Amino acid sequence: MAKDNVSSAARMARTEAESGSSLSPEGVSEISSALRPLLADVFALYLKTKNFHWHMSGPHFRDYHLLLDEQAEQIFAMTDDIAERARKIGATTLHSISDISKHQRLTDNNKESVPAHDMLAEVRNDNRALTGHLRATHEICERHNDVATASLIEVWIDETERRAWFLSETLAGR
Repeated sequence: MAKDNVSSAARMARTEAESGSSLSPEGVSEISSALRPLLADVFALYLKTKNFHWHMSGPHFRDYHLLLDEQAEQIFAMTDDIAERARKIGATTLHSISDISKHQRLTDNNKESVPAHDMLAEVRNDNRALTGHLRATHEICERHNDVATASLIEVWIDETERRAWFLSETLAGR
């Protein structure tokens, strides 16, 4: 196991040197350790939002179906930015579905049938939880003076809060 840690540390040092990042090795390690579960959560939220989009039914089908599709597109757009930011600072990122499941904090929903109201409430709550994870990651970036990642996160916080707001307002109209 000690050999694995040495080879992993050597790979990380080599990657950092090649990346040109001015962040400290500790900064890269801490930020990438926060970006990995963040990316896993975004993938989990994307898939849940698409799942609910695909399985939506009821009197407001068209509106909810379109709302969830629009939100899923926005969520998916975050994934590449998060992964590429991790690579830019010299870290690695997720590699597979099983890697996502190891790191995600948001829960999956594998139920065969979910009422429309419950779907909207669940993705609203997940967006709220994601906002909390984004804020925590932003704090880590600020500690290490990673203004580029912090700046991206500020946009994602705004987008995530907007999605939660739309869902809350939609649910309030019931």
